Amino acid sequence: MKKLLLDGKNLNHQNFFEALSGKIKIEISKSAIPNIKSSRALVESWMKKNEKIYGVTTGFGVFSNIVIPKEKVEELQKNLIYSHSAGSGEPLPDKVVRGMLILRINTLAKGYSGVRLSLLKQMVDFHNSEIIPQIPSKGSVGSSGDLIPLAHLTLVMMGKGKCKLNSKIISASTALKKKKLTPIKLSAKEGLALVNGTQMMTSYAGLILKQSLDLLDFADLACALSVEALKGTDTPFLDDIHKVRPHEGQITSAKNILKFLKGSVIRESHRFNDDRVQDSYSLRCAPQVHGASRDAINYVKKIITTEMNSANDNPLIFVEGKKHLEGGNFHGQPIALAMDFAAIGLSEIANISERRIDKIISGSWKELPKFLTKKGGLNSGFMMTQYLAAALVSENKVLAHPASVDSIPTSANQEDHNSMGSISAQKCWSILQNVQTVIALEILVACGAIDFYRPMTCGKVTEKVYQFIRSKIKPLTNDRILQNDIDLILKIVQNGDLLKFLKN
Repeated sequence: MKKLLLDGKNLNHQNFFEALSGKIKIEISKSAIPNIKSSRALVESWMKKNEKIYGVTTGFGVFSNIVIPKEKVEELQKNLIYSHSAGSGEPLPDKVVRGMLILRINTLAKGYSGVRLSLLKQMVDFHNSEIIPQIPSKGSVGSSGDLIPLAHLTLVMMGKGKCKLNSKIISASTALKKKKLTPIKLSAKEGLALVNGTQMMTSYAGLILKQSLDLLDFADLACALSVEALKGTDTPFLDDIHKVRPHEGQITSAKNILKFLKGSVIRESHRFNDDRVQDSYSLRCAPQVHGASRDAINYVKKIITTEMNSANDNPLIFVEGKKHLEGGNFHGQPIALAMDFAAIGLSEIANISERRIDKIISGSWKELPKFLTKKGGLNSGFMMTQYLAAALVSENKVLAHPASVDSIPTSANQEDHNSMGSISAQKCWSILQNVQTVIALEILVACGAIDFYRPMTCGKVTEKVYQFIRSKIKPLTNDRILQNDIDLILKIVQNGDLLKFLKN
């Protein structure tokens, strides 16, 4: 079985996403072990000297001025996890939870957290056992990290709380026994090291990033199919236009759409059978709109990749210089802003896609019947696809309001600015799924329009896509339960089957 070595330096959205499949085991890289051991040795040496260190020999938050006796240090760490396991709401998605653990192991592997190597090895064994903690989705304000979700994650590793094993919800203690795992027992600093961090919001962000990059390619593909469906022109996608406004995302989207349309008999017919001078914005300005969202997601990629490989707890232990520094690397503001930006960028992809859906099915193009049905009245055809797209786009407009502009103080004003990054991430997750659905609907109706042009063929790529879709979903000649078609086309978009097919 393939392995992913975690060293706190080389995690990215690709290997992170692969590791969540359950087909990859994780390990601590040997290169990370010396620093892990050295930072732990420093913590233990300071403990012997009764040095005052936040969260190690003191209380937490507003209680940081209270010194904890040496004999109570382990109880302090246990109490931290118990008291902070205070979430509510539906459990987080399984992949998000698995991602949280991978990310937490990775940041601890950097060697700035002062935890024992044996604890990290227990965490690795726990991940590889495929036990999935049941973590309430609500409770994080995104500063001091995702305290409540990470406490619930740690709680299960301690043999408390609930978890999922083999798709069944059981007690953590039972699951650990089944997998012959010993519950973790926290030593000095380790409880704090496990809850101080941005791993819930970053896990969401890593999943969103990977799927957003795929979705942007789908959006370009859907647009190309819509150009075929509306017998549009390829002029707006020519290089000359985009070279004089050289935004990277815009250039990429234009090239994609032009490549997808190359060789289209349907599109070529536009030149001889149409008196339109230019197409509407939803076709003509697609590179500019898609491209701006591409640039937004590429900014997000930079932020998320950095965060995945960052030390984001407190205090941090620096072996070189033998010092502990109290700071605020747990603050989720970078992720909060990135997720709000991603939410806006993704929403715009759905906005313009819904307009293309409407244009295809509304009867605005003379060669296509209303709602793509020859028996209008008796049949409603694709009428309701635009209703669904409109509902999702409207929902996105509400969800895209930034969470990061809000801050409610916590811990008796000791923590007086919070990022709300967990809320940004969860909203963006919902938006992503809505946009995937809208793009899937566009592909579905575009193929429905292309049915009317046969035997004329699409471009080399768009024809392959059309044939692939038709191998899964038959043409809509009479009304049927459209939900089944929508579920099929959405699955194709979400699992990446179509992109894999095009690469073969």
